[in-house]
Amino acid sequence: MSGQDPGEVSPPAEAVAKPATKKRSAGRNLPVAIASGVVLYAWILGSLLWWQWGFIVFLIAGIVVGAFEIWRALTGIGMHVVYTPIAVGTPLTLVTAHYLAQHNGQLTGAGVLLAGLALMVIACLLGRLRGPVRGFITDAAASVFTIGYVPLLLSPLVLLLAQPDGNLRVIYYFILVPCSDTGAYAVGSLFGKHKMAPHISPGKTWEGLAGAVALTCIIGAVLGPVMIGASWWAGAIIGVVLSLAATVGDLIESMIKRDTGIKDMGRIIPGHGGAMDRLDSLLVAAPLAWLTMLVLV
Repeated sequence: MSGQDPGEVSPPAEAVAKPATKKRSAGRNLPVAIASGVVLYAWILGSLLWWQWGFIVFLIAGIVVGAFEIWRALTGIGMHVVYTPIAVGTPLTLVTAHYLAQHNGQLTGAGVLLAGLALMVIACLLGRLRGPVRGFITDAAASVFTIGYVPLLLSPLVLLLAQPDGNLRVIYYFILVPCSDTGAYAVGSLFGKHKMAPHISPGKTWEGLAGAVALTCIIGAVLGPVMIGASWWAGAIIGVVLSLAATVGDLIESMIKRDTGIKDMGRIIPGHGGAMDRLDSLLVAAPLAWLTMLVLV
C-alpha cells in the first residue's frame, strides 16, 4: 500500500536519515542576513528622510508581498484567498488615504482607509462567487483574514506619516519595535526560565518579555523628547505599548506557521525568509503606534 515498486530495494536506514540530519543542521547565513537588514533599513531611513513617497511604495510592496505569502500558506491547508482585489486595492487605498490625510486631516484619511479596506472585502466576496458553493465560507474567511491581518494592520503607517513630523514618528516606530526584539532576545537568552507560550513559541519567556518592555520603555523615554517632541513619560508609554504589541505580533505569526506547517513564509529576503517573517512584530504595533502618537504627542 506504500506505492513502492515490488522489485525496488529499499535504501539503508542510514541513507534515509542523512538528509533529515542535514536539514536540521541548516541555519541562516548570518552575513547575508545582516547585509539584507542593512539594505532594508537604509531604504526605510533614506526614504523617510528625503523621499517619503518612496517609503509608501516600499510599504505597499511589503503589504502586497506579505498578503501573497499568506495566500500561499492558507492554500496549503485548503483555504483559498481571492488575492487580486488585495493586490489592486492596497496601493489605491494607501496612496489616497495618505494624500487626503495630509491635506484634509487624519479623520478624512482614516475614513478613506477604512472605506478602501471594506471595498476590498466586498470585492473578495464577489470574486469568490464564481467558485463552487462548497467551501465559500472557508475561502471568504481566508480573504477577510488576509485583509485584516496585513493591509488593515500596516496601513495606519500612512496616517502616521501624515502627522506633524510624521517621518520622524515612523522612524521612532521602526527603532522601538526592533529594540523590543533585542531586549527579549538578550534577557531571555541569559535569564529566561519561565516559558510564555511553549505550545506556540518555545523560545519566548516571561523574563524575555520583561527585558523587552524595560528596554523599549527606556529608549522610548529617551528618544521621545528628542525625535518627536513627546514628554518623557509619553515616550515611555509608547515604548511599553509597542513592545507588548510586537510580542503579540510574534506569537500570532508563530501560530500561523504552526497551523500551516511551514518554517518560513517565503524566501524573498536573503537570510531572513519572507516579507511576513520581517513584518510579524511590526504588524500589531503599527496601528497602536499611530493611535498612541496621535493621542499622546
